[in-house]
Amino acid sequence: MIIDLLAGFASGVLGAMGLGGGAVLLIYLALFKDVNQFSAQGINLIFFIPIAIFSVIMYAIKKQIKWKTVLWLVVAGLIGAGVGVWVSKVIGTKIVAKIFGGLLSVAGAFQIISAFKSPKNETDS
Repeated sequence: MIIDLLAGFASGVLGAMGLGGGAVLLIYLALFKDVNQFSAQGINLIFFIPIAIFSVIMYAIKKQIKWKTVLWLVVAGLIGAGVGVWVSKVIGTKIVAKIFGGLLSVAGAFQIISAFKSPKNETDS
């Protein structure tokens, strides 16, 4: 139970920061709670609804959201979500898990490479 709370907390913090808290939660559920990939994805999506709402409010208060850009991203994201659900049903859980692992590895590699390419300290005000 304590580890569940820590995983939820870490996922919420990282998600609110835009750093991929969903990846943390998916990995935790799949590896340590023995939850299959599709169920973990569903849990992750439900988990992030209240966190996303809270984060949107905070970012909106700080005027850090470009609403015209968001509209187009939401429309494209909804279409992509529909296609993604359909494709995941067609290709199955094992292939989805391999694709997720591969994308996570590629994203991690890009993060490591970009950290070495950009030695200057960037801060946002």
